[in-house]
Amino acid sequence: MMLLCISNGNIINGKGGVFLGKDILIEKDRIVEIGTNLSKKVHRVIDATDMWVIPGLIDAHCHLREPGFEYKEDIVSGTRSAAAGGFTSVACMPNTEPAIDNAAMVQYIKLKSASEGKVRVYPIAAITQGRKGKHIAEMGEMKKAGAVALSDDGDPVSDANVMRLALEYAKQFGLLIISHCEDKSLVADGVMNEGYVSTILGLKGITRAAEEVMVARDVILSEITGAPIHIAHVSTAGAVDIIRHAKSRGIPVTCETAPHYFSATDEWVENYDTNAKVNPPLRTQRDVEAIKEGLRDGTIDIIATDHAPHHIDEKEVEFNLAANGISGFETAFSLSYTHLVDTGLLSLEELVAKLSTTPAQILGIPGGVLDIGLPADITIVDTKREYIVNRDKFYSKGKNTPFHGKKLKGKVIYTIVGGKVVYDKEVLT
Repeated sequence: MMLLCISNGNIINGKGGVFLGKDILIEKDRIVEIGTNLSKKVHRVIDATDMWVIPGLIDAHCHLREPGFEYKEDIVSGTRSAAAGGFTSVACMPNTEPAIDNAAMVQYIKLKSASEGKVRVYPIAAITQGRKGKHIAEMGEMKKAGAVALSDDGDPVSDANVMRLALEYAKQFGLLIISHCEDKSLVADGVMNEGYVSTILGLKGITRAAEEVMVARDVILSEITGAPIHIAHVSTAGAVDIIRHAKSRGIPVTCETAPHYFSATDEWVENYDTNAKVNPPLRTQRDVEAIKEGLRDGTIDIIATDHAPHHIDEKEVEFNLAANGISGFETAFSLSYTHLVDTGLLSLEELVAKLSTTPAQILGIPGGVLDIGLPADITIVDTKREYIVNRDKFYSKGKNTPFHGKKLKGKVIYTIVGGKVVYDKEVLT
């Protein structure tokens, strides 16, 4: 019988407990004991002295690109990248080709990831057929097939009545709608945040109103339908304010931001760096501070990567023509620790909640807690470890990151999925 012991680690269990210098005993795929001196007669011991043992990270928003865009990423490479980033579960968006808009496509993702993936994969299915925003997809069938939420991410549901109907139907099926809040008419042909930097660079800007108008609309629709809604990749101070006010009124809204929205600003575009081109765009320092405050006061519930890998040929072009997106799995924890915990804004326990416990709760999936009898999905991090980001070492096919060469603090050392060590000191197993 295979036994694994994580020895002498500092444990955050995801339900309010912090235990210093403790062991976790794993038998097959489950945690069987938490205590001291458990390393006797086991097949392998992981020495976690001076490290933190936390629930496996859970990403509620990523792009694995399969099917249709395997040249950017696929389930194999994407889940390898996720494992290297400390993620034990990821939820993948449906902007594939064809879109994940029917039960067969949901089943394909589940079967492919179960047989070839390094981590657990939960499909997010499309709200509308073909993600075209016109006709609602077969929600019930997709849920039966294993969809955990619905989104047309990559595109908004522009028609307000379609979104209202979608919320009403989703509520009946117990499915969460994740909204990509972007008014396309306000975006027009903009390519970065509208403001001083866009003016200086001579690039067409995207007004923050493009995000905020849609956030306000969807909050109102959530209120009148009583259906929960989750706002994706919040990037502006105004959006944070709208969501904070909605929550104070009891509207069932949750939201996420991504690490780049509290780690970088539109000034990162100054050298026309297409790796800093993302949707929604990087905003101003004022917005960054508002995002941080939203994380601190609980307005922003979780951190999701919005991992969006691209082929190098789609980034090494003129800024106007470059694809939007940042490859985010392998820097997410470090960016979050460096900018939120090391600065004193959040405790490590609060960060674990944002990156693991709460995402599991919002999606209604297992994980986010370490306890006896539960699956051994565990991440071990060294919060004292500093390193330089090197995109050439990414396991993702997508090397598109503006953080290449940046010094960060807090490093994922081990990732364990169902009792199996899948990432071992910078090496996938």
